[in-house]
Amino acid sequence: MTDMIHNQIPEASTEEERIYKENVIDHYRGAFSPCTFRHREINASCGDDLEMFVTVESGKISRIAFVGRGCAVSQAAVSMLTEHVQGKMLVEIETMGKDAMIGLLGIPIGPSRLKCALLGLKTLQNGMVKNKI
Repeated sequence: MTDMIHNQIPEASTEEERIYKENVIDHYRGAFSPCTFRHREINASCGDDLEMFVTVESGKISRIAFVGRGCAVSQAAVSMLTEHVQGKMLVEIETMGKDAMIGLLGIPIGPSRLKCALLGLKTLQNGMVKNKI
């Protein structure tokens, strides 16, 4: 996937363009391989679709990324979640709940957006269980 991104961005001709290109690639969240596990969840009520790619080393998340599409709440929440759990022990992630996830967002979430806000956490935790991590 990263090679595909490299091929889509034109060669940098100046130092400024090279830095810009590297910054874009550094912030690109996408599939990677190999990984310890990958897991996909879909929020049937609104169609948000999310797949996570996770590498676990010594009982903690060493690398995590996602590919998804959906509303701003689901995509922002999963982005914040991946930053939050990077380097954390799996036991910490297993015990994360709704309140912790809402706390990461830092805004009130109404009942109609709750599933959107929790999709990333659900995907990560269900992936851990399914893959016996």
